[in-house]
Amino acid sequence: MDRFHLKRIYEPYAIEDGYRVLIDRLWPRGISKDAAHLADWAKGVAPSNELRQWFGHDPNKFLDFREKYLNELHTDIIKINKIAELHRLAHIMPVTLVFAAKDSIHNHAVILKEELERVTK
Repeated sequence: MDRFHLKRIYEPYAIEDGYRVLIDRLWPRGISKDAAHLADWAKGVAPSNELRQWFGHDPNKFLDFREKYLNELHTDIIKINKIAELHRLAHIMPVTLVFAAKDSIHNHAVILKEELERVTK
């Protein structure tokens, strides 16, 4: 059973999403809080502003971005605590990591999900 799922905020809400957590630092454009159907907005687990701005969603920088973001996930206490909380929740219900990026392959949500699954194994 997959405990963690990814979903763009612009995709429709589904009851199967379970615990929906927005993992972006910035609120997505054009989405109301009611329409988002979120249980949580975990800004602290998102990449730092500096890293986010440096990456700029450039697929050519993705491998370096991945390494730098993983370093943040392993060293930032706010990120470490949120990951632990998401693990606890995933034992109770599905957890859907909600993000706004257009590129569904080269983004921090993919990295975070892989890290959550790696630590769960």
